[in-house]
Amino acid sequence: MAGWGAAEQHDKSKRMKAAAVPVTFAGTVGLFTPAAVSPSATAVLFLSAWGFEEMCVRKFWRILAEDLADIGVSSLRFDYAGTGDALDVADDGRGLVLWEETALAAVSTLKSLSGFERLILISQGLGGSIAATLAERLSDVDGIAFLAPVVSGRAYLRELTVWSKMIDEGMGLAEAQRQTEGVTVASLRMPDSIADAVKKLNLMTLSGLGAPNGLVLTRPGRPGDADFYRHLETLAPHVEQAPYEGYDDLVSNPTVAVMPTVAGHRILEWVKSIVVKPTAAVSINLMRPDAEPLVGDGFRETPVRFGAGERIYGVLCEPMGVRTGATALLLTTAYDRHAGWGRMSVAMARALAHDGIASLRFDTANVGDSPPLPDAPEQVLYSRDQQRDVADALDLLEARNLLPAFVVGRCSGGYLAFQAALRDIRCNGLITANPYNFFWDETRSVDEALRFAPRSLETYGRKFLQLETLKRLYGGQIDAGSAIRNMAIVLARRAVRLCRPLFSLFPFLAGAREPVISGFHALAKRRVDISLIYSAHDIGLDHLHEQFGENAAGLKHFPDIRLTIIPEADHNLTPPYARKVYLREVREMGLRLGRR
Repeated sequence: MAGWGAAEQHDKSKRMKAAAVPVTFAGTVGLFTPAAVSPSATAVLFLSAWGFEEMCVRKFWRILAEDLADIGVSSLRFDYAGTGDALDVADDGRGLVLWEETALAAVSTLKSLSGFERLILISQGLGGSIAATLAERLSDVDGIAFLAPVVSGRAYLRELTVWSKMIDEGMGLAEAQRQTEGVTVASLRMPDSIADAVKKLNLMTLSGLGAPNGLVLTRPGRPGDADFYRHLETLAPHVEQAPYEGYDDLVSNPTVAVMPTVAGHRILEWVKSIVVKPTAAVSINLMRPDAEPLVGDGFRETPVRFGAGERIYGVLCEPMGVRTGATALLLTTAYDRHAGWGRMSVAMARALAHDGIASLRFDTANVGDSPPLPDAPEQVLYSRDQQRDVADALDLLEARNLLPAFVVGRCSGGYLAFQAALRDIRCNGLITANPYNFFWDETRSVDEALRFAPRSLETYGRKFLQLETLKRLYGGQIDAGSAIRNMAIVLARRAVRLCRPLFSLFPFLAGAREPVISGFHALAKRRVDISLIYSAHDIGLDHLHEQFGENAAGLKHFPDIRLTIIPEADHNLTPPYARKVYLREVREMGLRLGRR
């Protein structure tokens, strides 16, 4: 099975794959993956989960679509109205009807693109309810796959409440900083009317499946999944069940998500068992994929593919009026999709367009919707290969007369932005937000660093004083060994930092410092506009102090660099005021560079 990354040996000889073909319809963006071999008469429509779960599953969906194409099955995946790259919509009180209408439009689009005779619906989480509703309204559905289905809406909303708290605690958010209005998870808020509709969902009340074939992937420890499978057995002649192996590792965090190989194989085999051959030659009048711009309030967005073999997918956002600023290149963070954490990049791009600033947001190779490079390592974060992706993005901007440009990135995206600015003279500006570091020792394991990344000493101190932290530590819910090791690392680094005059005694730190300082000197010599943004207690700020001394006093040698410290903000800049500071810096740099 192709594309399963760390779960299987990486095939160095496999061809470079193009990103899926973008299409626009009904105010949203779809990604069409045509059959790579003789097409069957069956196509697949993906119906995604919502929110944080959707972001975690995004890469899995792309891999499944590529593997389906290899067996002759075309597919379409898309964003529901008001999510991802779709246009924002007002909550009109119709609940899930809004997303169901988007899904129906997706069916029509897939029909025009593939000419399918029969349809299979593959759903995850909340998408299962939409799949069941669609099947009732369509006559050509041959099968529905329910992956980790939301059987009870009430139970799901309770689960989201717990999920939200766990994510916020993982980011180090204090209770006062959390967004608790309505149903909010990882900075994404579910529209109130949809939340009300979800509360009433109960798939155990289904009186029919609307398809002869069903597949349920059940999660361990979730008896409701198995109950739902047994209920479906009474509604359809051919219903299968399999464990959703790897589910927890998939949805815990997109940064360290492991693709569920066994589950992927199971879905593919199930699809192969029910696809049908065409009864006639495929129509020559099929619609050509079309990605007309989506037009919103003061902006127009065009999904694009670029790079060799159109391997990279992204969205170009341009102002409706006169372009007055430089173009912002919005880099992804870790394995988050290009829409950004909590749709941060979408909101930023559209706000910038109001001020005449264009932007491009995109998935680097092997992130989200961009396939991997065949000759690249599986772990792409902090890899030199990502610099090729940025160069290709700048090529696109140059070809479309959208230079000058500046790079913007948070966390690992901030590291990539720094490295890209060093290597490409087309980067006239650099904004980094909470970069872990500016230099990466390539002998270090990125995977281990991501799983056991230490926090700042202040964050450890604050959490240790919280009663709930002590309870979780006593109950074994916190890995005490890892916590102690990380605190020791932070204390050691803090001690070394206080003894900076003795750096010569610590060559491993001196070696890391030299390329950073020389890099900033090189950028200053080129007169690159630079803005550094940090949350007050971010671990990246510790690393900045290692390079430039206590309170970053060494930055006085770089008078044109702006340093902004945001009080009471987390690493992901979750509080709205933190995002406003971030946006302000990006907007001001765009306008400033546009006047050069």
